[in-house]
Formats: sequence, structure tokens, C-alpha cells
Amino acid sequence: MAQHTRIEVAGVMKETGMVPLFYHPDVELGKKVLKACYDGGARLLEFTARGDFAFEVFLELNKYAVKELPGMIMGVGSITDAAAASLFMQMGANFIVTPSLREDIALVCNRRKVLWSPGCGSLTEINKAEEMGCEIIKLFPGSTYGPGFVKAIKGPQPWTSIMPTGGVSTEESNLKAWFDAGVTCVGMGSKLISKEILVNQNFEELQNSVRETLDLIKKLRS
Repeated sequence: MAQHTRIEVAGVMKETGMVPLFYHPDVELGKKVLKACYDGGARLLEFTARGDFAFEVFLELNKYAVKELPGMIMGVGSITDAAAASLFMQMGANFIVTPSLREDIALVCNRRKVLWSPGCGSLTEINKAEEMGCEIIKLFPGSTYGPGFVKAIKGPQPWTSIMPTGGVSTEESNLKAWFDAGVTCVGMGSKLISKEILVNQNFEELQNSVRETLDLIKKLRS
């Protein structure tokens, strides 16, 4: 069962401004990534469940987070149906992220008051998601739409909270464009947790990168 309500999770997303995204089949490597992100100041992590037996990996990572990393909020991404969402929520997922808007996922998440963030690409989809109770919209793929799309949406709908994923990097110019446009937070995968870091297992570099990125976001918002 989730340790945090959807309102609590949405609050942390807004407060920190960044959700690291990560997948790897190796549990022990995953724990080191999780610890580095945590020590760097991140309090959320989206495990992108894309591989075989990903549920087994997430289960161990979430147990580790609950036991060893107080306040770390684990969620799951790349969820495509209600059955998968229910499975991961049973393992304690605190939020569910989807590549597209699906009402069946909204229903099972709302039933348990678990935050769900659907991938949307139009104002119609965004409105539909919000009508179904969505707190934070995932703009996906972010690189296709860009900060200009966010700014256009926020004009008539300043209440809409948006998290772009894809096309977000640690560079100041990139982050400034997104936050100036009005995003609530950003989802960041390989630009933050790179293949090189994983291959070389340079977790100190990851920790520093997470800390620097969070500090930069805080600066850009001030």
C-alpha cells in the first residue's frame, strides 16, 4: 500500500521540482542509484517499469527505500493498463505515471487515492485528465511540444500543473525555458542518470549532479 497520498506526492513534486526517472534490471545497482539520488536531495524517483520481471526489481527497491531512506517516495512509470497499476500499487507504489491518458488507470488509482500522471499531448486530453481528478499532467514527449506549448496552456488554464518528460536536460538554459513557461516540475531520465554513470558506477557524480540540478531549479524559481 502507498505510504503517501496523492496530495502529499503532488506537494513534494511541486516543492522539489524534479522527478528522476530510472530503470535497470540489477537490484543492487538500483539501490546505489536510489541512494545517490536521495543523498543528492531528491525525494522522488520514478522507476520506469519497461523490462521483464520489472515488478520484482521495484518491490526490492521500494522495500529498501521504506527501510533505509526515510521520506523517499517511489513511483512507477511506463504503466499502460489498470492491471499493471494495481500490481505496482500493491507493492507500495506511491504514484503511477503513464505514457497516455487511460481512464481505467485513473479509476484504480483514484480508488486508492494514489497520484496518477498521464501522458497528454493536447488541451482536450489535459482537460479530460483533470476532469478525472489528475493533479499533475505529464507532457510527453516534452521534446516534441517544448516550453512554448506549456506557456500556451497556462495562459487560459493557470491552474494546470504540468511535468514535461523527455527533452529535459540539466543545462540551465533548458531548465530556465521550462520553468519560465510555468511547469510545476520536470521528469528527467538519461540526461541525469546517464548510461556512462551506470556503466562506470560513478554514484558520487550522480549525487553531485542531482544536488546541482535541484539547486539550479531552486535558483530559477526564486
